[in-house]
Amino acid sequence: MTSFKSVGIDHPGTFIKIELEEREWTQRDLAFILGQTEQQLNPLLSGKRAITPDMARLLGDAFGVPAQFFANLQSQYDLANAKEPDPAVRTRAELQTAYPVRDMIRRGWIRSAESSLLQLQVDRFFEAANDPDGTPTVAFAAKKTHYDAVSPHQLAWVFRVRQLARHIKAPEFSIDKLRLALPKLRSLMIDPEAVRYVPEILKSCGVRLVIVETLPGAKIDGVCTWLDDQSPVIGMSTLYDRLDNFWFVLRHEIEHILLGHGKSGFGIVDHLSGEGQSVGESVTEEERLANFAASQFCIPHEKMDSFYARKNPYFSERDVIGFAATMQIHPAIVVGQLQRRMNRYDFLRKYQTPVRRYIVESATTDGWGNVAEAEL
Repeated sequence: MTSFKSVGIDHPGTFIKIELEEREWTQRDLAFILGQTEQQLNPLLSGKRAITPDMARLLGDAFGVPAQFFANLQSQYDLANAKEPDPAVRTRAELQTAYPVRDMIRRGWIRSAESSLLQLQVDRFFEAANDPDGTPTVAFAAKKTHYDAVSPHQLAWVFRVRQLARHIKAPEFSIDKLRLALPKLRSLMIDPEAVRYVPEILKSCGVRLVIVETLPGAKIDGVCTWLDDQSPVIGMSTLYDRLDNFWFVLRHEIEHILLGHGKSGFGIVDHLSGEGQSVGESVTEEERLANFAASQFCIPHEKMDSFYARKNPYFSERDVIGFAATMQIHPAIVVGQLQRRMNRYDFLRKYQTPVRRYIVESATTDGWGNVAEAEL
C-alpha cells in the first residue's frame, strides 16, 4: 500500500481518496468492494462522518492493511481537532497529587476556583514561599518531624490548625505561667464539662488551642506547632472522643511546648492511640518524654502500679470509682488506663465520657458541620 504523507492533520477521507487515485479505483469501485452504496460512502470521504471500528476493519480488508491503521488516522484527527482543555484541569491534577485539595474544598478551607486562583489559595494555605527560581515551596516541607513521613492529609490538617491559630489573639507566651497552670488544669479532670475552661487557661499563658476535625483517613490526635518560633499552638482532633484521651493528648502537647519541641519544621505530629500510634520502642526521645509527662499527669505511675498490683486481675466498679476519687479525677481516666493495661477495651466502657461537645463551646473549632472563619 502507498505510504500516506500529509501536511497537518486531514480527515481520514482525504487519505482514502489519495489511495484510490494510487490504485486507480473510483469511489464506485470502493463502494462495491465494501458492499455499500456510493451514497453511504460519500459522508466518510467528504469528512462528514468518522471512521467507526467496524468501518476501520472493512477498510483494512479492502486495502490489505491492519484495521488499526485507519483507527489511528481517525484518532489523530479527532485529537487534533479537539478543543483546548481547561488549564485548570492540569493544575487541579498537580495539586491533588500533592495535597488533598478536593477534601480541603469540601471542608471550606479553600474555595473552588480557576487554576491561578486555586494555586494561589493552596500556596497561601501551606505558607508557601518562593525559591530563588520562583517556584513556590511549602513552608518546612523538607524538614522532618519524628514521623518518617507525614501524609498529605495530616499535613493539610496541621496547616489548618496553624491558619486558625493566627486569628486567635493571645498574650506573649510565658513558660512559667504554663507550668503554674498545670495544677489548675489537673483540677478540671474530675468533671468532663470542665474541659470548656481549658482554652482560656492556655490562652492566658500565651498558648493557642485549636480543635479541627481530621480529614478522611488521617490518623492524628494532636500537634504542637509554633508561629514564628515564638507562639506555641496546640491542635487537637478529638479523633477518639473520650475524656481520658483528651487529657492525655493535651498534656502530651503541653510537654512538647515546655521542652521547646516542634520549632524545627511544622511541628510535632502525634497519633497516640490505635494503629500507628506514637508509642513503643521506635519513638523518639521527644515522644518518650511527652508520653511520660502525660501519663504521670493523669495518674502518677507509682499510684497506678500499686492499684493495679493490689486488684489485678479482679477490678470491681467500686474499686475503680474509689481509686478515681482518691486521685481526684473522673473514673474515665482510670478506666482508660486499665483498658490499655488489660487490653480489654470493653471494660467499664460506660465511663468513657465524650467531651468534644464541651470543648467546642469555648475553643476555636473547625469541622463537624462547622467551617471556622479564616482569611488566607
